[in-house]
Amino acid sequence: MSRRPAAVLFERDGALIREVPRIADPEQVNPVPGAADALSRLRRAGVMIAVLASEPGVSTGEVSADELHQVNARVEELLGPFDAWAICVHDVTDSCSCRKPRPGLIIRAAAIMDISPLDCVIVGDEGGDSQAAKAAGARSILISQARRSATVRNVLVPDPRSGRPPAAPDQTATDLTQAVDQIMEMEPVERLNQLVSGGALHPAQVAAWSRW
Repeated sequence: MSRRPAAVLFERDGALIREVPRIADPEQVNPVPGAADALSRLRRAGVMIAVLASEPGVSTGEVSADELHQVNARVEELLGPFDAWAICVHDVTDSCSCRKPRPGLIIRAAAIMDISPLDCVIVGDEGGDSQAAKAAGARSILISQARRSATVRNVLVPDPRSGRPPAAPDQTATDLTQAVDQIMEMEPVERLNQLVSGGALHPAQVAAWSRW
């Protein structure tokens, strides 16, 4: 039995909108099929929603800060409102704490929503998303079919700092709708508390709620 999270953090590119490398034009924002309906289901269930966005084009000069703002504003217009945004504008050479697979974006978004990363599920489309989730203590769902190009980046790679084997996602889904289906199948905290108080569920069984 798994606990429904307080918040779901979606990777912007690939999970919420179609992947466009170095996207700088808001007219290129194209939500993935079923995105609006899936997000509405989470909102009706009282689950907070955040967006994680990585745009190294700002660091390299390929995307301006204003263009990034316009693209994110278009995402907000089409799919919002969102409870939090966390954005990394660094390139691989910047050695920041927020570029995946580091957990900085997840920790930042959780802090904005005043919750623990342990109470979040990360939905992404590449191995770095699940690795960042693991590093933050969050759960993860990897959308395995989000990228249709020949260069599929959802391959898990060893941690660049420790060299340890990669962290596999907690679950996988074929698309955003299925990922939200899996989240909605999780039990709300209130229901689990009722099961414990009624004797149907032993407290020891929910001691590891921070995982699944």
